[in-house]
Amino acid sequence: MTSSKHRYRISVTPIETDGQQCSDRCSIEFEQCSKSSWMRELESAQRLRRLSCNDDASLVVVTGLLTGLAEASLRADNPLAALQPELDQLLHKLDGLRGKA
Repeated sequence: MTSSKHRYRISVTPIETDGQQCSDRCSIEFEQCSKSSWMRELESAQRLRRLSCNDDASLVVVTGLLTGLAEASLRADNPLAALQPELDQLLHKLDGLRGKA
């Protein structure tokens, strides 16, 4: 990703129903670069109070991840290139939901 100012480490860890620690393959962790400050976007979204805190956070993160995929798909050799129009449409709709239309 070009001219990315922010780096994020994303961790996904299952919550066990019995409250015990997970055993064997308990998390997915990866890094994502972004031109946007997800923290500022989350603060802005929470000021609007349109969604729950969890939904606001999810929306900011998923939009950031999809934006990264959309930028990567601009390269013709990227397998996601065929999804570019749909990614653009989805990101436009998500921006509208976040009040950024």
